[in-house]
Amino acid sequence: MFNRFQSLVRDYFGFSHREARGFTVLIILTLLCLFIPFLYRFVANRKPADTSAADQRKLDSLVALMQAEDARQPAFGNRPDRDKTTAERFSEPKLFNFDPNTVSVAGWQQLGLPRWLAERIDKYRSKGGQFRKKEDLLRIYDFPPDLYDQLEPYIVLQTPGNKVEGERSFADKSDGRFGNEREPFKPTERPAFAERPAKPTLQPFDINTADTSQLIALKGIGSTLAGRIVKYRDALGGFVSPEQFRNVYGLDSLAFDELRKFGQIRSGPRKIPVNTATAEQLDRLPFLSRRQAQVIVNYREQHGAYTSAESLKPIRILDAGTIEKIAPYLEF
Repeated sequence: MFNRFQSLVRDYFGFSHREARGFTVLIILTLLCLFIPFLYRFVANRKPADTSAADQRKLDSLVALMQAEDARQPAFGNRPDRDKTTAERFSEPKLFNFDPNTVSVAGWQQLGLPRWLAERIDKYRSKGGQFRKKEDLLRIYDFPPDLYDQLEPYIVLQTPGNKVEGERSFADKSDGRFGNEREPFKPTERPAFAERPAKPTLQPFDINTADTSQLIALKGIGSTLAGRIVKYRDALGGFVSPEQFRNVYGLDSLAFDELRKFGQIRSGPRKIPVNTATAEQLDRLPFLSRRQAQVIVNYREQHGAYTSAESLKPIRILDAGTIEKIAPYLEF
């Protein structure tokens, strides 16, 4: 039978006599390796080890000792500070009252923020950003909402002019004009001040032609932010919707409300003739990349002039949102 199998292998595969013998031995070894686990199950003794009563009692006593030790050991979060390691004490957040406009990077880390997020907030403040409401913290990119809910009761925003009425300084208390400790305090009459002229009321203006001085007059907008608004407007070619104000970096809720209230859109934006513009001219729009601008020019050269925004839809590289954004800035 063995020789017959070798003959079949030689005839089928074209092996020599030695190669056929080696192939047969390899098959036998392979089958043996496959059947060894099944054979082991029948040969091996599967009787479980007999645990004596003494060993069982020792195991029970060890389990009882471990349970008692766990009961005496306080939980990780309830252990006193002296029993915690330095790494554990540093990693735990320490909540305290803080002003988000003045707290340092190290203070943010103590409150539970990672270092990269604390540095992002510090960079936002260095660029002129300011938190005027507690909710402004959520305008920071990637700020965790659950962490905000935890920190919200500890946020204390300092506002100018919050001195308690009737409060006197130490110098006032020690001055002889106000009496000594035995005599009650008698306030002196204050001279009447001349009435200050009322500030001129702000009037709405055209945001597409306004300069930085008009923007600085609004609440929450300084010279840095005003220059940033003008720069973004000029890059766009003019605002077409108040919602575009949100795209200005560093614009918080107070500045946005003021800008939406007084910065009206009265003049149209600067338009680019799409049928004669070059790729460099189209690339100036913030909504288009260099490649998209070049594809618009190539498509126009192959299929003719554009008649409306609808004629841009066959360009696959432009989605509906991009076409909607650039349509007010194109002249057909």
